[in-house]
Amino acid sequence: MVIQSHSVKDTLNIGKRIGRHLCQVDIICLCGNLVAGKTVLTKGIAEGLGIDREKVISSSFVLIRQHTQGVLPLYHFDLYRLNQPQDILALGYEEYLYNEGVAVIEWADKLEHLLPKEFLKVELTFKDESQRMLKFIPVGRRYNELMERVHEDIRH
Repeated sequence: MVIQSHSVKDTLNIGKRIGRHLCQVDIICLCGNLVAGKTVLTKGIAEGLGIDREKVISSSFVLIRQHTQGVLPLYHFDLYRLNQPQDILALGYEEYLYNEGVAVIEWADKLEHLLPKEFLKVELTFKDESQRMLKFIPVGRRYNELMERVHEDIRH
C-alpha cells in the first residue's frame, strides 16, 4: 500500500490511525532519508497510542526513548547515529522489541540482519516541501492484518 501525504498534518493523521490499531509487541520499522517524515509519522503513532506527540523528539544522541503515558508504552528508536548494527546489542534492544509496548524504529535499515522476523516496514520518500510518499510493506501475518485495518480506517 502506498499513501501520498500532502502535509505534516496528513502524515500525523496517518500515524495516528496506525497507532490506534497497534498491539503489544508490534514493531514499526521506518526507513527514508533525512526530512522524509519519520519523526512526524512517529509523533502521529504516539498520538494514536494516547501519548503527547510533543514529547516525541528526534534526538541524534539518544538511541532509545521510552514513553509510558499512553495505552501502551512506546519505545522510540532513533538509529541515525548507529555506526554498526552490533552497537545496539549492548543496549538490550530486544527487550524493548518484545516487551509490553510498541517499538517504532527510525533508520531501521541500519539494523540489517538484527531486524526482527516480522514487522511493518514503512519507506518514506521526500517529494517536496509538503509532500511525502509512504510505502507500507507488511512482513508477517500480523502486519498484513494490521495494514488491512489501517487501510479500512484511512478509507473512511
